[in-house]
Amino acid sequence: MNYEETVGYIHSLGNFKRPAGLERIAAAMDYFSNPQNSFRSVHIAGTNGKGSTAAMLARIFKEAGFKTGLFISPYIINFRERIQINGSFISESDLADYAGRIIDSGIDLSEFELITAAAFLYFCEKKCGVVVAETGLGGRLDATNVLNNTAAAVITRIGLDHSEILGDTVEKIAEEKCGIIKDCPLTVASPRQAPEAERVIEKYSARLVVPDASRLEVLHCGPDGSEIIYKEKKYKISLPGGHQIENALTAIETAESCGFGISYKAVRAALSDTFFPARAEIISVYPRVVLDGAHNPDGAAALAEILEKHGGRATAVIGMMRDKDCRSVLKATLVHCRAAVAVTVEGMSRSLSARELSRIAGEYCPCAAAESYSDAVRKAYELSEGGPVFVFGSLYLAGGIREELTDFYKNLK
Repeated sequence: MNYEETVGYIHSLGNFKRPAGLERIAAAMDYFSNPQNSFRSVHIAGTNGKGSTAAMLARIFKEAGFKTGLFISPYIINFRERIQINGSFISESDLADYAGRIIDSGIDLSEFELITAAAFLYFCEKKCGVVVAETGLGGRLDATNVLNNTAAAVITRIGLDHSEILGDTVEKIAEEKCGIIKDCPLTVASPRQAPEAERVIEKYSARLVVPDASRLEVLHCGPDGSEIIYKEKKYKISLPGGHQIENALTAIETAESCGFGISYKAVRAALSDTFFPARAEIISVYPRVVLDGAHNPDGAAALAEILEKHGGRATAVIGMMRDKDCRSVLKATLVHCRAAVAVTVEGMSRSLSARELSRIAGEYCPCAAAESYSDAVRKAYELSEGGPVFVFGSLYLAGGIREELTDFYKNLK
């Protein structure tokens, strides 16, 4: 199969047609002589901040001179974004090759299991020294949890999301996330965890490191990023938003504690140069257009801090899945907006329709329904009257609308 055929086949497998468990991915790893054991790994689970923290850590390891693999989910720019080495996406030919070898094994895998197996085989054969791997969902039964040679388990902020699968309390969700800790010598947890999540993390951790917020001084926090002093050392954080300071502290503590001998210079350089799409990503400066993946209450709270600084002038483009807590997300964000445009997330059967979402959103600010992404972008531009536009509600929306959004505002200039 060529690249397009391979990706089409992978998508056809689905992720919830098979019972949860590690048996299938473990069988695939055994078939290929357990490639996941050939490299050290940093394994990341959590409700919010996984992707940003993973991107920061991968950039830190690269800056420190390690050949670094990065495995993330979902993708925003391109399917190949999920598998990277030193910041470069896997090539189309390599993805087709490695996924094809997994398919040829004859083992019945889900979409996420197949791409995980392909990634670990790729990282092994490309001789990565360290791999930063983000869980797809949960932790205990996530396909990435076949990783054994783990230097650090990182638990980012835990909140209520995917409750129908992971549990309906923070404690239950934390239990699932902490399944990645296993025999790991080091656990790093992000600050400001809910007390009930913190207790679960402590129970599982042989050695737990948590950033010390009392030693943090925020010099600047704005749309261009942040500047901080942490433990008497100065850092610039390229990813904007106060929540990214929390993720940066988690990355700093992981880098300093995981035994790789990473210097302050490498950490400082990496944090100032990390890019991760759809995390308060600035698509246009004038007018201000921001793309964000916020889709649950914690993510919405982080985005609301940014929206609030625009004094109620922002116009929103929103698209959400029906299995998310959309009222909490919309209440937190749209109270800071002058208007909103709702759109159906294309290609997702779980998406709320634009009409249904606009009805709910209309409880918090005036909201119109759009027929398509291009219609949503145009309507938001017209409603904004030159003010800021924020696009959020789903990472799938962010991935699908990003090119349309970028092209529209580029053509204005």
